[in-house]
Amino acid sequence: MRRGTAPRSGPLPDGASAAPVAAAAPPAQAAPALSAPAGDGAPVRRQLRTEFAFELPRGYVDEAGTVHREGVMRLATARDELIPLRDLRVQENPAYLSVVLLGRVITRLGTVPHMHDGVVENMFASDLAFLQDFYRQINAEGHTRAGVTCPHCEQPFEVELGGSRLGES
Repeated sequence: MRRGTAPRSGPLPDGASAAPVAAAAPPAQAAPALSAPAGDGAPVRRQLRTEFAFELPRGYVDEAGTVHREGVMRLATARDELIPLRDLRVQENPAYLSVVLLGRVITRLGTVPHMHDGVVENMFASDLAFLQDFYRQINAEGHTRAGVTCPHCEQPFEVELGGSRLGES
């Protein structure tokens, strides 16, 4: 499964901007816009990476039987997480939140002409689980794990910090 970046065609919502980064860079290396002193003491600005490419494990199969695996997901905004809470489907079944949310933040999937929650709704469960994990990774500044050391044996290991559902990190 490949995770990198891809430029997006068209404007981004809410005035965001995308800066392409090498496709080989995993989401864990995404860097926010920061100022750091350069060699001459002047601050160096890095662009905020707002879009991340992915490849689905199985792929979405459309009505014509075409399999779509490669896509792009953008960072979520507060609005992206709040608007689905007003959706009647989410109010009746909170598990539907991830479907609606992913339909908002996936900007491209293969040659699917228009991404929406109906596309996500018809994905295989393994692809939905992959996208939920990918969403958590890119919206938690690249990772949801932390390195810790066992107090008894002093061996280092990682623990998962992310929430169990989208919107609950």
